[in-house]
Amino acid sequence: MMTIAPADFDDPQILALLRLHLAHMHASSPPGTVFALDLSGLRAPDISVFAAWQDAALMGFGALKQLAPDHGELKSFRTHPDHLRKGVAARLLDHVIAEARSRGFRRLSLETGSGPEFEPALALYRRRGFAAGAPFCDYVVSDFNQFLHLDLD
Repeated sequence: MMTIAPADFDDPQILALLRLHLAHMHASSPPGTVFALDLSGLRAPDISVFAAWQDAALMGFGALKQLAPDHGELKSFRTHPDHLRKGVAARLLDHVIAEARSRGFRRLSLETGSGPEFEPALALYRRRGFAAGAPFCDYVVSDFNQFLHLDLD
């Protein structure tokens, strides 16, 4: 049975999954295009982390950053390779969307990569109502990223 609970980026299982993801991203991305896993930014006080667990085993995690009183950003969603295609990402995403609504956010945004390896995540985001849009915060448009937004009204 899967449970979702608050977590943090100091948990050894979360750090191991981040390292695994980072190795994959470096292997499949052009040099200089992998910025997603800067832990100093992810450990900021305006970021809440939620983890999916099966007993004591990490299934995946996702984070929510408050950008403004009514605007949040999805950060660093990851599913452990042993738990792919079990609905982990969908449950985590639904949890974070509900959390964003409970905080009064009117919009949820995310920056993600482009290319075939991102299609499963992009399909999930689209099924939840996210649509392509303009960059936000200090993100810069490149051939390797894209921006999605969900209106929560």
